[in-house]
Amino acid sequence: MTLLTTWPESGPGTVVRRTADPAEIAAALAPLGVRYEQWPVRAEVPADSDGDTVLAAYREEIDKLNEEEGFATVDVVTLHPDDSPDWPQRASAAREKFLNEHAHDDDDEVRFFVAGAGIFYLHVAAEVHAVYCERSDLLGVPKGTTHWFDMGTNPSFTAIRFFHEEDGWIGNFTGSDIASRFPDFDDIHAAYAQEPDA
Repeated sequence: MTLLTTWPESGPGTVVRRTADPAEIAAALAPLGVRYEQWPVRAEVPADSDGDTVLAAYREEIDKLNEEEGFATVDVVTLHPDDSPDWPQRASAAREKFLNEHAHDDDDEVRFFVAGAGIFYLHVAAEVHAVYCERSDLLGVPKGTTHWFDMGTNPSFTAIRFFHEEDGWIGNFTGSDIASRFPDFDDIHAAYAQEPDA
């Protein structure tokens, strides 16, 4: 299930909003220009599927979104734990790349989660919105929106990425330490997993 938690930008002491209802999440994010929707789960696509298999399975949805948005590039990124001795270093390096607040000047950040989970933290209008995304969730963060992404200390996800620009992901970091002041993926994931209806 998806989860949206909103706090004041001053810190997580007060929860402004917390909901796992997809319709409420979409309604809360829409005024921020953030696209949230759910696509059908393709049970025939295992978490470790290669990019071609993933793209073929979601071709109908990809084509529809591409027709609306005119993306230049669509690809698949996958990161799952393995037994190699360098996994902890690779996982840490992958996480660190996105963990500090940044924005994109020339492109939206659009991701569809095929498997696994990750959290986008959106810093907008004096609030921080943590969007916990899981399988079947699509999130579109508009260019210019300050945000960060946390995949946790042991990342596990497969996602389809959409780019308007051929250059792909280019982040402009704000230099703020705001990300360090809010619960990270591991904290939110652990608490969420213990809830009866999670």
